[in-house]
Amino acid sequence: MSDDARPEWARRLVRYGGEFVPRVIERAHGCYVYDEDGRAVLDFTSGQMSAVLGHSHPDVVRAVSEGVATLDHLFSGMVGRPLVELAERLTATVPDPLDRMMLLSTGAESNEAALKLAKLYTGGHEVVAFDRSWHGMTAAAASATFSAGRRGYGPPVPGNLVLPTPNAYRSPFRRADGSHDWEAELDFGWGLVDQQSSGSLAACIVEPILSSGGVIELPEGYLARLQEHCRRRGMLLILDEAQTGVGRTGTMYAFERDGVVPDILTLSKTLGAGLPVAAVLTSDKIERTCHERGFLFFTTHVSDPLAATVALTVLDVVERDDLVGRAAKLGEQLRGRLLDLHERYDVVGNVRGRGLLQGLELVADKATKEPADELGRAVTRAALERGLHVNIVQLPGMGGIFRLAPPLTTTDDELHDGVDRLEAALRDALSGG
Repeated sequence: MSDDARPEWARRLVRYGGEFVPRVIERAHGCYVYDEDGRAVLDFTSGQMSAVLGHSHPDVVRAVSEGVATLDHLFSGMVGRPLVELAERLTATVPDPLDRMMLLSTGAESNEAALKLAKLYTGGHEVVAFDRSWHGMTAAAASATFSAGRRGYGPPVPGNLVLPTPNAYRSPFRRADGSHDWEAELDFGWGLVDQQSSGSLAACIVEPILSSGGVIELPEGYLARLQEHCRRRGMLLILDEAQTGVGRTGTMYAFERDGVVPDILTLSKTLGAGLPVAAVLTSDKIERTCHERGFLFFTTHVSDPLAATVALTVLDVVERDDLVGRAAKLGEQLRGRLLDLHERYDVVGNVRGRGLLQGLELVADKATKEPADELGRAVTRAALERGLHVNIVQLPGMGGIFRLAPPLTTTDDELHDGVDRLEAALRDALSGG
């Protein structure tokens, strides 16, 4: 978009990831945001994949109002009552030995802390991540992010190595019957890691479902085998559940499906339901060792009581309203609708995901699987005109991959209305309308 075509307000803002959505949003409530002209837009991205309770949830509004009025911020070495209660509640939602919690503000920050813990604990510095990973935009997190943003900023943090993302739809690793041979792919990847490593491996950080990487779900059994590789090399396994945690996938945490307990778990987006809340969970053994070695992550907003109050409220609502079960139920409906589109449209190449984090990939041709970035952009524009916000991934080769992640509080009617609008937008784009 040329500068002349951009709204006046957009000319005063620094662009940090492409162009802004060409509407000014005045308010948001439930599953909708409302622009300056009062037009309602159904939000199938949950804000930045975060607002699991929808927008302006009354319990969160009440908790924030009371929290600001009573206990909002403290010296970082002080402990407020909400922090004590959250540590008890949050660690009770995860398996042993994840019994220590650190409360922070953003996903990148929680991954920074997790990586520092892993490096201090193991004595190594090398970090392994997927080649389609996204773990944040700060130093160590950005260095472990390979899907975008690596060029033009000078050298990343040394020691970051990659594994091939197990994309069942596109992977060249195939068995004789044509199915995805993820075991061979994973072993091959670790062989490359061993060749590249200087002998200082510290951690492997992965998402159970790579959201920004194109909604790539790890095959069943993959996490267990990944953990075996880490154990063999004396590495810690860090799971980044920024987008998959707190019920999004139909279980409280996505790793529950695999029966694997990470050494460190990071949470953010969904834990704050749209507000800046993040956490790191690890074992008593790792915490004690790192403390003895002088672990330092003293920030302005570490352990903030207001953030703890918000997280407690989110956990309360998720449990009270059985939103984990609701995500599983709605996820089945959403998947059924998307598979129907796959059957009826030649440009719908693949459907994948779990619960209320589903991906739909458009292609120019189902046989060649040629990416359809321009079609994806056209569908995105058409969907917005029809009052639906979707597809916030506009990276090269991924513009045709739609991430569908409505709030867990979405009604059945809103879910189906959203898919109806998406299909109508797809028809508009295909007809050139």
